[in-house]
Amino acid sequence: MKDNLKAKLPLLPDKPGVYIFKNEKKEIIYVGKAHSLRERVKSYFLPTASPKVGAIAADAADIDFVLTGSEREAAFLENNFVQRYQPKYNLRLKDDKSFPYLKLTVSEPYPGVYLTRKVEPGEARYFGPFSPASQARKTIHLLNKYFGLRGCEERIPGKQQRPCLEYDLKLCSAPCVGLITTSAYRENVENALLFLEGKTDKLIKNLKTQMARSAERLDYEQAAHLRDLVQAIEQIRDKPKLISVALEDSDIFGLARWDKRVSLFAFIMRQGKVRETAEEIYREEKETADAEALNRAIRAFYEKQRDIPEKLILPFEPESLSELAKELSRRKGAAVRIAVPQKGRRRKLVDLARRNAEFLMKRESPENLALEELARILGMAAPPQRIEGYDISNTGGDESVGSLVVFENGRPKKDEYRKYTIKSVTGPNDVASLKEVIRRRFTRILEEKSELPDLVLVDGGKGQLKAAESALKALGLEKLSVASLAKKEEVIFTREKKDGLRLDRTSPSLKLIQFIRDEAHRFAVSFHRQRREKKSFSSELNGLAGLGEKRKKMLLARYRSVNGIKRAPLEELASLIGSRAARKIKEAANDQRNRD
Repeated sequence: MKDNLKAKLPLLPDKPGVYIFKNEKKEIIYVGKAHSLRERVKSYFLPTASPKVGAIAADAADIDFVLTGSEREAAFLENNFVQRYQPKYNLRLKDDKSFPYLKLTVSEPYPGVYLTRKVEPGEARYFGPFSPASQARKTIHLLNKYFGLRGCEERIPGKQQRPCLEYDLKLCSAPCVGLITTSAYRENVENALLFLEGKTDKLIKNLKTQMARSAERLDYEQAAHLRDLVQAIEQIRDKPKLISVALEDSDIFGLARWDKRVSLFAFIMRQGKVRETAEEIYREEKETADAEALNRAIRAFYEKQRDIPEKLILPFEPESLSELAKELSRRKGAAVRIAVPQKGRRRKLVDLARRNAEFLMKRESPENLALEELARILGMAAPPQRIEGYDISNTGGDESVGSLVVFENGRPKKDEYRKYTIKSVTGPNDVASLKEVIRRRFTRILEEKSELPDLVLVDGGKGQLKAAESALKALGLEKLSVASLAKKEEVIFTREKKDGLRLDRTSPSLKLIQFIRDEAHRFAVSFHRQRREKKSFSSELNGLAGLGEKRKKMLLARYRSVNGIKRAPLEELASLIGSRAARKIKEAANDQRNRD
């Protein structure tokens, strides 16, 4: 499997969902379900004797995923996706066979309960789907036993003179031979509907009481049977959110925001099943309110010639809701309703779409994921939005300088970079020099009441960490989070992790702090080199006749650096300081270049 796929592993959440492998042409080649997306997909990178896994690994060019509320929901979504996309490596689930439902024929005088794999319009009530199918059969058994509902299609009244075996087994109340009145049977049906609709607390309490009594009587077989029934009821109560027996067409949206980017994720439900998902990321020109951002995102989403459903389910009310509904209705040619659920199954669906939108943003914005991981690793209450990085550079203690780089939301903010010339330290003492820079920087922050960083990162090991902590403590800022990153071994030190912390080389947070450390180092080395070159060349200029301090200052003001003076054309220098002095400068520059 390609290295770029392995690098995506840290982006996968340790949560249930569906993972999707795609080939170079962006075609879906395999869909799978997982209790933990990260652990399941990681298994594809391990040595294996499975030809199928090897083939998927060789053919895959990209990985995508969809979060679900549970592994059970992932199984339903996997089934829907496989039937929709027919991936070549999915050898099962490709036919039209779907998960089973329960059908309760409530319009009949004596309703029956049956297993079916097809939901049809009409007056019957449907419940499910169920996975595995045995769960549906257990539920029918439970309805037969506890509510006396019939499971046959015998006519009522019929020609039977006596009840069948189901009655003797206490699995039916025998309405076919008049052993229960219509009103009593209807009451049983109403109670069964309460159970199927999830209003099961009282029933579960009764079953658990019976289970305890059976155990006290040492009737473990009955206790086990009741335990299984309780589990069946609890699984029925946990209805899958990604399938609706109402056969509705709707798009369910979730929204996430990061900086000036808006992430929109949609479950596309058709005929009551989520058959696909859609996702988009938009960049805003300026910060807007959530309601306005949602309105714009929805409009942009349907501008791509997408099928507009009869209903949109949104996380909150967008700006100009009625105008948005009218515009979408006009484009569809039929009424489009917009709902903002506050509770129930649809609210859970919206929350699930929002979680997917958040992970989409993290996939597209690795900085976001890196900051969250960094906060977790360092034990911070929240991701560090502002990080300051420091480094020291010198050559044998000569021309010692310090650098400060600033990162906000994981990105460099170069207009806030700062350079420091070391003033109080003599010789090559990086630890003391760092302490001076930290003291000067944060003294100024406190005086100007500027924004404090969430994290201070210094280049070095335990010594540099201790120096930074000491300088901050002297200013009453000991609560600031501080970390150091040692070179070569790439070990992170903090006050809590004094023995150091080694992260996986593919860790997003390690890559981020390496970037910050390297940027601070680059900035410090660049400043140090400028000062060294300026000093070296200035010493050459000092002995040149006709080039006093006034002319030297004029040249530096014009060309900004010694390197700029070196690169200046001879004719241009001559026009400023005369041809004789200009030639001497060029000769001195050439002599220095030859020595270097």
